[in-house]
Amino acid sequence: MLPRVQFVLLLLLLLPLAVRAQQPDTARPAALPDSVRQVRLENVDVAPAAVDTKGWLLMDKDIQTELEGAVYNLYNFKYDKAERQFRSLRRRYPNHPMPYFLLGLSTWWKIMPSGIQTTLYDKQFFAYMDTTIAKGEAMYKADNQNYEASFFLAAGYGFDGRLHAERHDWRKATVSAKRALDYLDKSKEANGLSPEFLFGQALFNYYAVWIPDNYPLLKPVLLFFPKGNKQLGLQQLRNVADNGFYVGPEARVFLMRILLNEEDKPEQAMPLARYLATTYPDNGYFQRIYANICFRQGEFRECERVSRDMLEKLNQGLPGYEANSGRYATYFLGYLMQNRYKNYTKAKEYYQRCIVFAELNGETKYGFYVFANLALARLADKAKDAPAARRYYTVVLDKSERKSEQYREAKAYLKTK
Repeated sequence: MLPRVQFVLLLLLLLPLAVRAQQPDTARPAALPDSVRQVRLENVDVAPAAVDTKGWLLMDKDIQTELEGAVYNLYNFKYDKAERQFRSLRRRYPNHPMPYFLLGLSTWWKIMPSGIQTTLYDKQFFAYMDTTIAKGEAMYKADNQNYEASFFLAAGYGFDGRLHAERHDWRKATVSAKRALDYLDKSKEANGLSPEFLFGQALFNYYAVWIPDNYPLLKPVLLFFPKGNKQLGLQQLRNVADNGFYVGPEARVFLMRILLNEEDKPEQAMPLARYLATTYPDNGYFQRIYANICFRQGEFRECERVSRDMLEKLNQGLPGYEANSGRYATYFLGYLMQNRYKNYTKAKEYYQRCIVFAELNGETKYGFYVFANLALARLADKAKDAPAARRYYTVVLDKSERKSEQYREAKAYLKTK
């Protein structure tokens, strides 16, 4: 339980910092003693025109035009094409943190499809973020009013800390989180320049409320942070999703995940999921989330189409299509074969493949692995194959939570057979 609580607290620190600096906060907490450092994200009322953005690549419209195709390729999992353009940017701006950060972001999206399970790209990812930080610190040392440098330092440290948190290296995650917050605080005078800078504030506003609501034990710790506003956070995320260039796709991803998981509103997450899956049709992560929402919403025809497409791309060896994609697709197809088409032979094949994919990905403690075994147990029982039913129900009993319905069903069956 403790690692989970630590991870959620780090989410509050890291998610708003993962890619962007922050906009003004909506409220300020009560004054604290000087001995306690408090992150203040108040509105300093600096008009955008008061900040000299000359030489900022982040605000350069020509660079945005140049990188439009690269950003699309990144999220469509055409990593090689995207990285060629990012390396071209690096050749022209070798001392700027932006190309290294974009190369790191591309590496991050190589990790994402596995559910953050794969460590194959960790060294490369940390190297890019280390270089982002080094280049950003050099810029900041030359001019401590360079808010673009602060922006990339907050982003570099934020992403670094986020992966360390995923790897349960809490010491490194906490150090990076603190440094990210320090640079975030320094960059606040550049608030309001573009939707790119609003992303972090949106996430902070949302999670600063959601985390104490769901983890009451953290409330005393969160007294040291500004107050949040969930509805404002969601509104700000929608703004960034609609208007951000670099962060638009990231904002859509977070908004989709929040609506689907934290808010349990799949019907509101559906348009975002459909947009992402159709705009970036070779992104296995987007496709499986879309298929999942279609499944939950009863849009079975579309769920089947997307699931078959995922399996075809997995068989072709397309980047980002791996065991995790197969786990989703085969479970959905197994369910549809069983319940929609009454093709129990095909259903069993898909469920068995789902189990194999889950084992390959290490996802055997819950979810599709348990439900695939449960479905196979029921099919075996219906076919009067008691040995197979016992075998599958034994797995369900071992892997399910004790208070769950599937646990009780497996226990009852094994008692009587």
